[in-house]
Amino acid sequence: MKEYWNQRFSEAEYAYGDAPHVSVREQFGVPGSGRVLCLAEGQGRNAVYLARLGYDVTALDFSEVGLERAQELASRAGVRIHCLQADLSTYVFEPEAWDGIVSVFGHLPAPLRARVNAQLHSALKPGGWLQLVGYHPKQLTYATGGPQEPSMLYTVEGLQAELGAGWIFDVAEVVERELEEGPYHRGISAFVHLLARSQQPATRNPLPL
Repeated sequence: MKEYWNQRFSEAEYAYGDAPHVSVREQFGVPGSGRVLCLAEGQGRNAVYLARLGYDVTALDFSEVGLERAQELASRAGVRIHCLQADLSTYVFEPEAWDGIVSVFGHLPAPLRARVNAQLHSALKPGGWLQLVGYHPKQLTYATGGPQEPSMLYTVEGLQAELGAGWIFDVAEVVERELEEGPYHRGISAFVHLLARSQQPATRNPLPL
């Protein structure tokens, strides 16, 4: 599987474009601060965008080629990001390490996805935020990107169950809209968008909007 992604990320054009996913761009439009982890970040489009807004961003992916392209994109944008090559099947989330976590189209086999999602609450600092985007089963009818294995697709209810207790969901919806994200995400698409905050009692930074 790593070879597959290394090959895709080595192509001349950025596989999913060099601009952030639309939900990231629309939700985060003003300068911010704090440590942000971007999961399964690939070639770095969301990480670089958030770094440009002032966040201290770490891009995690298991493809070394993807992370090399992420560093190239950061250099072009005049920002710095941290890159972490790691496999989510073995990665250990440090407790209360992050102010925010972003996961955009980080499709994993269902058992691994559930295990990763169950760790996200404890990985956030008190009051931290999570933005998660993944293709909905309706995407199979559009065939404009994403996995073809139904068990790897997302529903709002399924993701909320995997994330567990302790969240305030500011956004939890299925979105259908046109995407133009590089050669592999083009056309009308159906995806789940969650934006959530930890309910842990602490002094909280406001959710950036």
